[in-house]
Amino acid sequence: MRIEPTSLSGAHVLQIEQHVDERGFFARTWCAHELEQHGLVARIVQSNTSFNELAGTLRGMHFQSHPFEEVKIVRCTKGAIFDVIVDIRPTSSSYKEWFGIELNESNRDSLYVPKGFAHGFITLQDKTEVVYLMSDFYVPGSERGYRYDDPAFAIRWPLPIGDLSEKDKNWPDFKDLQC
Repeated sequence: MRIEPTSLSGAHVLQIEQHVDERGFFARTWCAHELEQHGLVARIVQSNTSFNELAGTLRGMHFQSHPFEEVKIVRCTKGAIFDVIVDIRPTSSSYKEWFGIELNESNRDSLYVPKGFAHGFITLQDKTEVVYLMSDFYVPGSERGYRYDDPAFAIRWPLPIGDLSEKDKNWPDFKDLQC
């Protein structure tokens, strides 16, 4: 596994290294030792799956409030997404900056999302499935979010938004709810 830093402090792309033979390939998609060697959180307590019927489905921008922040490792196992994170840590050198990457079933990359980031994605294909590995248990009362089109972040989504939940439509702007 290769661990490549992104433009945002503490966020990384995890790329598999394929060992190919006549049957196909074998690859490690997660390794506690390798993450720890890079100073990353390797604790995983929960795995979640999101299935999305249609391209253009947007989920986000979500995070858990203090003290229930989560590290996420996000991977698209079927279809494709444009995955986006925003650094909402006030003391970070990349505060309020966003990073986006295509994760899909072909590249098999994962995005390591540190604590203190808002996360969301838009599906690029119909019938897309996303798997999340989580460092901490979900605490319902601590879920927060920001609008996907918040001017404080100016995220450039690659497709028009086709499907968006009422909850995601109604998250506040960053200026109205700072974490």
